[in-house]
Amino acid sequence: MDFDPMTTGGFNSKQLLDEEQILKLPSLTNTDAIEIGQIAVTFGRQRKLPITIQVRIGDWIVFHASLDGTKPENDWWINRKVVVVALNHHSTMFERVSSEERGVDWHKENGVTDETHAIHGGALPLRTEEGFKGILIISGLPQVEDHLLAVEVLTEFLARKGELL
Repeated sequence: MDFDPMTTGGFNSKQLLDEEQILKLPSLTNTDAIEIGQIAVTFGRQRKLPITIQVRIGDWIVFHASLDGTKPENDWWINRKVVVVALNHHSTMFERVSSEERGVDWHKENGVTDETHAIHGGALPLRTEEGFKGILIISGLPQVEDHLLAVEVLTEFLARKGELL
C-alpha cells in the first residue's frame, strides 16, 4: 500500500499518537462537550464551512450540529468514523496512516467493512488522565481538513482552560 500525502496530509503515525497525548483534556463533562461543540460551530460559521459536528461522551451524543451546506449523509459519515475511534481509541487519521505505513488492509485486520467503518480523518478520541472518554467528530470537508479542524477546536478548548500545549 503506497502513501498518498494528498489524502493523509503527510502525517505519520508517531506524530498522530503524540498529537493525541498533547490534546488530553483536563476533564470531559457535558458542559465541556458542549463548549467543544460550540467552538467548532463558531469556527465553521466564521469560515462558512459545510460541516456537521458531533461530540460524544461514551456512546452518548451530547452535542450535534449541522451547519448550512451539510447533508443527511454527513451523519452516515460520522457514524462510520465513530465506530473506528470506539474500536481502538485512536483518531481515524491515525488508523488510516498507521495501516498505510504497515501496508495492511485496516478493514481486514479489524474484521470490519468500509460500509460500516470509515478510516477517514475527522474523528478524534477525547481523553483525560483517566483514559478514553469520548469522541469529537467533524464531517463535511476533505478528510485532512476535517482532522485539522478537529485538532484546532481541541487546541482552542485547551487554551480556554489555561492548558499550555
